[in-house]
Amino acid sequence: MTPPPTPLLVWLDNDFRLADNPALIKAARHGATRLILCVTDTNLPRPRGAASRWWRDQSLLAFDESLQPLGQRLYVHSGDAVEGIVRLCRDQGVAAVFCNAAPDPARAAQQRLVQASLAVPLHTVEGNVLHAPDAVFKGDGTPFQVFTPFSKAADALAVSSPLPPPSALPPPPENLAFPDWEAFQPHWAGGMAQAWTPGEKGAQQRLEDFLNRHLTGYAVQRDYPHEAATSRLSPYLASGDISARTIYHAANALGSGKDRERFIAELYWREFSYHLLWHFPDLHRRNWRASFDRFVWQEDSQALQAWQRGKTGYPIVDAGMRELWHTGWMHNRVRMITASFLVKHLLLPWQAGEAWLWDTLVDADAASNPASWQWVAGSGADAAPYFRIFNPILQGQKFDPQGGYIRRWCPELAGIPLATLHLPTPAAIVDHTAARARALAAFEGIKGL
Repeated sequence: MTPPPTPLLVWLDNDFRLADNPALIKAARHGATRLILCVTDTNLPRPRGAASRWWRDQSLLAFDESLQPLGQRLYVHSGDAVEGIVRLCRDQGVAAVFCNAAPDPARAAQQRLVQASLAVPLHTVEGNVLHAPDAVFKGDGTPFQVFTPFSKAADALAVSSPLPPPSALPPPPENLAFPDWEAFQPHWAGGMAQAWTPGEKGAQQRLEDFLNRHLTGYAVQRDYPHEAATSRLSPYLASGDISARTIYHAANALGSGKDRERFIAELYWREFSYHLLWHFPDLHRRNWRASFDRFVWQEDSQALQAWQRGKTGYPIVDAGMRELWHTGWMHNRVRMITASFLVKHLLLPWQAGEAWLWDTLVDADAASNPASWQWVAGSGADAAPYFRIFNPILQGQKFDPQGGYIRRWCPELAGIPLATLHLPTPAAIVDHTAARARALAAFEGIKGL
């Protein structure tokens, strides 16, 4: 009597795609006659924020739909990842587990814990970043702390070509019951659903549209929030709807030039952020620069709430915060303006801003979020100097010169003449000149910067 086929298990987390999904493709090529694709609702130390959880669930639905023509389905386990994976392997007689190597310390620790708890091998495959976060070092073997030399060192390394999607997949075990599962819907998800199409197909369409229509001029136009000049690929990357290698090689195939180089630099900023997080796992809580531990932040819940709701009285800041709430995303230039306003004008801790965006961004990223916030605050690696304080009035005038961005997201200002559109409203919660002087005095008090 022929023994029943022994299945392999592919443990997925932030990699909901067919193309360039190394763990899935390697398992499919391993000669399995049965394949389990399991997603765990992981109980990590820092749970996903509401907006990114919404995106992830939409990606899961889209990925499950793309699997069905190949005779596959997603098995979604809610609860403890270790217990779920171990029990599933035991109940189904799994011979081996495959997963894509996690580039952040918390998920990597979880993978090691699963590996230690399994009675079968766990194979981790690199594929969620261009290079493993511990693969790029300075000449003396220590981690980089400055972006430019890091990006040069990383750029000197070859980036593996993306793997093509499988044309067929082994089916799941016949006795595997797929539990009912519903996508998470935060109460403000309507605007996000209008703005985005999560999933691998949406990612591919976004990449093609950007490269064909918006890459030319990107180096300059990316700073203007009213222009559709950025790639808007970050949420697809954060949820694993597309791989960084796919984006990298698609952009490189178009040749050289300052626009392509500027775009690739954004991929390397993401790589640098994971490099920092790998060597400093508390990046979202602790200051990279210990001198900032002595800084005394303000405690002002009303000011924080005004910033969160886009009611600071500074048009470019309020427009950005309202775009965030409605779409789950904010333009990159405006992210810097709004972050600087919170930290420098209001003297509120960068951790409070990072936590708010962690909950409201569809592209919330464990590495890029805190690295960028610490850059603005001046407390991070390769950070902006403490005396760099964005003037929200001048920033609005320079990067939203016709006021289209402000008028879209702050419709109550639509009738204001352009000459005064960027000025603080009578309801402004701080005076720019006074706030700037207060910030400079406060930050100059930190010794050893």
